[in-house]
Amino acid sequence: MGIKGLTSLLVEHAPKAITEHDIKTLFGRKVAIDASMSIYQFLIAVRQKDGEMLTNDAGETTSHLMGFFYRTIRMVENGIKPMYVFDGKPPELKAGVLSKRLARREEAKEEGEEAKETGTAEDVDRFSRRTVKVTREHNEECRRLLKLMGIPLVVAPSEAEAQCAELARGGKVYAAGSEDMDTLTFNAPVLYRHLTFSEARKQPISEINLEKALEGLQMNMTQFIDLCILLGCDYLEPIKGVGPKSALKLIREHGSLGAVIEHLRDKAAAKEEEAEDGKIKKGGIVIPEEYPWEAAKKVFEKPDVTPADQIDVEWKAPDVEGLVQFLVTEKGFNEDRVRKGAEKLSKHIGSKQQGRLDSFFTAIPKTSPAKKDKSDEKSKGKGKGTKRKADDKEEKKAGGNKKTKAK
Repeated sequence: MGIKGLTSLLVEHAPKAITEHDIKTLFGRKVAIDASMSIYQFLIAVRQKDGEMLTNDAGETTSHLMGFFYRTIRMVENGIKPMYVFDGKPPELKAGVLSKRLARREEAKEEGEEAKETGTAEDVDRFSRRTVKVTREHNEECRRLLKLMGIPLVVAPSEAEAQCAELARGGKVYAAGSEDMDTLTFNAPVLYRHLTFSEARKQPISEINLEKALEGLQMNMTQFIDLCILLGCDYLEPIKGVGPKSALKLIREHGSLGAVIEHLRDKAAAKEEEAEDGKIKKGGIVIPEEYPWEAAKKVFEKPDVTPADQIDVEWKAPDVEGLVQFLVTEKGFNEDRVRKGAEKLSKHIGSKQQGRLDSFFTAIPKTSPAKKDKSDEKSKGKGKGTKRKADDKEEKKAGGNKKTKAK
C-alpha cells in the first residue's frame, strides 16, 4: 500500500526531491529492488490478449517468470546492476492489513464470478486483477530464476522495503527500487520508482531523494516518519478526517505525532462535551481506540533487517544450460529467445562499464500531480479495467513460445 498521499505532498512542497530519467541515463547504478512488489506487478501486468495471466500447457502461471527474465535483462542492457530483495516474515502489526487484503480478494473473486455471467469483459478483467496473490511458489520460482541468471538476491528477515533501504544506506547499492513510498520511511537515501515497468509503457524512472524531501517538507527524519504514519501506512489506516494537507500542517504545528494525537483527542473530547450540552453534534476527526502509532514508529525506526555489511553482493555469469532446462524444458519458453537473453546477460554483466558522469543526465519534465497519481494507481493494478498491452517487445514475441500461451 505504501504511504497515502505522500507523492502529492512531495510534488507540492519538495519538487526538487523528484527527478525523472530515461532508463539509459542510469548506467552504472546498482539497485536493490523489492522483489515481492515486482512479482505482484508482473502478475498484474504481464497478460495475454484476453486479459488472462500467461500459462504453459500444464496450466502453470508464467507471467512472473516472463517479467523477471525480460525486465531484468532490459535493466542490465542499460548498464544497471539490479539485485532483488524478497519479503521475509511480516511484522505482527501488519496482520490486520493482510487480513483486509484477503477479504478484498475474496470479495473480488465473488464479484468476478458474477461479472462472467452478467458483466463486460472489462469488468471480468478488473475483478481478475484484484484477486491476484503472490504465493510461496511464485517466490521460489523467481529466486531459482535469478540464481540461474547470475543476479544476486537476498531474503529479508521481514519487510523487503526495509532491507532495500538498509542496503542503500550501507553503500551496497546506490538506490532502493520499489513502487511503495514507505521505502523512504525506512530511511532509503534514494528511491527509484517505475524501474521494472515495461518499455512499452514509456514511463520514465522517478528518482526521489530523501534528504531533499526532508528539506522541502521542513522536517527531520523523526518527524517524517510521524507524518507517514499519520498519512496512513501498511500498519495503520489514516485517521478519519485527517487528509494529507492537514496531516502535514499538524506535524509542523505540533512537532511530533504524539503531540498531534494528544491535541486531536483533547479537541474531540471538547466536542463531545459540547454535544452533550446540545450545542453541536458529534463528528469530525475520529481517532480509533486502538491506534498503536508507537509500535508502527518502532517498525520504521528499527526494522528487522540483515546489516548491509553482512551481505555479499556479486553479479555472475548466467548458467545458460540451467536457464534452458528451467524456462524451456520445464516452463515452455522459446529456447532461441532464452539463449539470446542469456547471451545479453553474459555480455553486459561481464563487461567493464565506463564511470558515471552525472552531468550527462537528461532530466525528463515531470508530469502533473494528477497524472502522477493516475500512473501510480495503474502500477498497483488499481486501474479501471482497461486491458494493458502489457509488455515490452520481448514479452510480446513470446507468441513463438512452444508451450506458453502468451500469444
